[in-house]
Amino acid sequence: MCYYFGLQRVLKRSFNTCSCPSFTAKAFHMMAARVLCRHGCREEEKTLSQEISFQAQYRLHYNPASYYDSSRNSVNSHSQTENHKEEQSLSDVVPPFRQQSNRYSVSCSRHLSSSNKLLDLAFNKPTEPDKASVLQFPKRTISPDVKVNPRAFFKARTEYASTSLDLTRRPDPIEWVEVLPVLQKVSLLKGKMKPSDVSKFLLELSRLHADKMPLLRSDQRFLMLLRYSVEHLRLFSLPELLEVLRSFVWLEMSSSHLIFETYEEELSRRAKQMTFQELLLAADLWRCIGRQVPQFLEHLYASVHLHLGLIRVPELVQLFYIAGEGRYCPKDLVRPLEQLLMHHLNLLHPEEVGTVCLGLFKSQTSVSESSVTRIVDRALSFVSEMSDFGIVNVLKYMRFSYLFQKAWLDAMAQEIPRRSHRMGVQGLMHVTLTCSALHYRNDGILSAVAERIPSLAPHCRSKDSCKLLWAFGSLGFLPTQSPSFYPSLIEALRLRKAEFQRYPEHLLTGLLGLVFISQFPEDLVALALSPEFVNLASKRSQLELKKDLLTLDGAVALELPQWTGPRLSRELREEVAEMLWEFAQSDVCQKPEVVEAESALQDLLGGEQFVCKRMILPHTRSIDLEVHLDSTGQPLPVHPPCSAQKSTPPLPSHQGWEKLNTGITITDDLIGQLCNLKNPARSSAQPSAIKPPSLQRFLPDEGEKVFESVLDLTSGIIEKPVKPISALQDLKRSVKVAIQVPTRNHYCTQSQQLLGLHAMKRRHLKMAGFKVVELGFQEWSQMLRKSRTEKLAYLHCKIYDCL
Repeated sequence: MCYYFGLQRVLKRSFNTCSCPSFTAKAFHMMAARVLCRHGCREEEKTLSQEISFQAQYRLHYNPASYYDSSRNSVNSHSQTENHKEEQSLSDVVPPFRQQSNRYSVSCSRHLSSSNKLLDLAFNKPTEPDKASVLQFPKRTISPDVKVNPRAFFKARTEYASTSLDLTRRPDPIEWVEVLPVLQKVSLLKGKMKPSDVSKFLLELSRLHADKMPLLRSDQRFLMLLRYSVEHLRLFSLPELLEVLRSFVWLEMSSSHLIFETYEEELSRRAKQMTFQELLLAADLWRCIGRQVPQFLEHLYASVHLHLGLIRVPELVQLFYIAGEGRYCPKDLVRPLEQLLMHHLNLLHPEEVGTVCLGLFKSQTSVSESSVTRIVDRALSFVSEMSDFGIVNVLKYMRFSYLFQKAWLDAMAQEIPRRSHRMGVQGLMHVTLTCSALHYRNDGILSAVAERIPSLAPHCRSKDSCKLLWAFGSLGFLPTQSPSFYPSLIEALRLRKAEFQRYPEHLLTGLLGLVFISQFPEDLVALALSPEFVNLASKRSQLELKKDLLTLDGAVALELPQWTGPRLSRELREEVAEMLWEFAQSDVCQKPEVVEAESALQDLLGGEQFVCKRMILPHTRSIDLEVHLDSTGQPLPVHPPCSAQKSTPPLPSHQGWEKLNTGITITDDLIGQLCNLKNPARSSAQPSAIKPPSLQRFLPDEGEKVFESVLDLTSGIIEKPVKPISALQDLKRSVKVAIQVPTRNHYCTQSQQLLGLHAMKRRHLKMAGFKVVELGFQEWSQMLRKSRTEKLAYLHCKIYDCL
């Protein structure tokens, strides 16, 4: 360190006294870096020679795994990284603790040339993050539950060997002592190295045992070799360039390393000189490194059009794999690839079908429904031979395509219970999420997954737990069907609360799944409705989390009357309710089945004032047709007018009862009817006894007392009390009816069981005092084709049967 500061002072003094205008700060940094590099190499050699001589007397135990997460670089971890590239680890949620290797490094501007970039990365090299322990998390390390290999399809054909790297066949490892001579040659040759020397040295170094790789990557001589590899980059032959890229895979360098920017640029420049197989190999090497290279992939995709007639099954499957890992497939390439896939489909092996489905899913690529059906049929033909991973990939793409194929799902009803005991939590999550998306409820699948999950709960990310809760809640899987399932996932959420600061949508997803089945973990609900969390979620407008917040808040208001925790502000509730109503007016309200039901009800009941189309409970996100009837079945006008569509879910009185559309409005006409004011003799005889009250609205629980007081007040002056009392009793016993016009998407497929949100809505309507009448989808869709008289008869039976 003293040497460094002395060097800095000397160079700065020279820099200040130098009269050459070209000797800039840039030149100063370069000179300092080069001198320091040479000094570092000498110091490293001296230290290493001391260590070697020291070993004659003592044995030193070197364990870099104590300071470096070597599991990240194992062959199996490559599979895990690929399979869950979109998933975030714990280190992404909380800023990790980093061991800084050189606090006093020489820094360079990142906009310099490629050589100077390498000086920058040589002395500001990326540090390897250590997993940070989080106070909210258990101290123990959460290991992956079941490892999968997304590259297993490469074993299906020998042809893949020329276009991919087999990560299971690592070069024979060598020890650190065997690496020292190579590093010594690097320090001796320096600028005299030829491109072939650089390629050869990197290849030899890549054979080092994986446990020692962190030590190599921090060696100044290795960094010097990287620098010279960039300087010779354009002089490499194409085979040498691909060999260097292969060496980087085994050297396990960070995918964010600055050197890769330069290499991607060079490979993109040479793309037109490469064969299609070489392009596929380079793309696969980038995949193994773990780096997204959109610039290079553009050249690969552009070359597909030139080689369509030469693409065989291996190249086609690998192309889908690369498109999936790159999360993108050009639109102009979809149709040609779909045609090729259909042409070769019957030649695909089980794992190749799974790979194609995963590639289409990850790249968000849609193909025609007939093509998806054929792909699933092909998978069904050898479903028992497919791996668990392959089956899950088919399910993923069915979920993306919204394809309900009964034969495949019936096969899953047999396969999933048989396989669930060995499947990982993420695979099981995707199975149930697909069932939920396709509205397919099968108790055999759900029970098998629910039985397996409690043992895997410690391995659940917040994303896994929350999506499982959503899927099971949507399908109406009750806690009594598996007593340990829901508690284990709720506890998993509590252990990973810190993740919700980065992914608030996950918490709301999980809580809504629980609310659907009337489960309310109060500590998590309080967290979700806290002002801090609401502000965080409200900023994610693209995810529309405000609707989820409103649904959660409305459920709490109705099902937890004793709740004293945080609630959404009235302003936010009204804002979201208005947004939902505007959408409903332009969508649901215009559907033919809804318009026809509203019109027929108006004819049946006597006019527009007796039918109100509105969102009775905005937090349930759908509309109903509201009708009021007295005790004799006579329709009553629905007040207030439907134009007032800013209503919020029924809340306790302290939450703003004036917003509720319930209760009876006391008017002068009503008082006049009750008091028989049309009798002039009576009115002149006792003028002072009549004092109509001011207009006022009462809640249902206040109505009885109010009406009793009115009767007591007027009983002595009414000539014929029978009619007023009867009218008053009719008012007291009026029935509020919510008429629902559901679609097939409100139910589990081929079932009369409502999905979670709609089951919750029906429960909440009943809690709010409504009789619920459902115009069954099958019944009403058939009725639309019949006469007006038949429609009115059908509606009459539906409404009056509920009384």
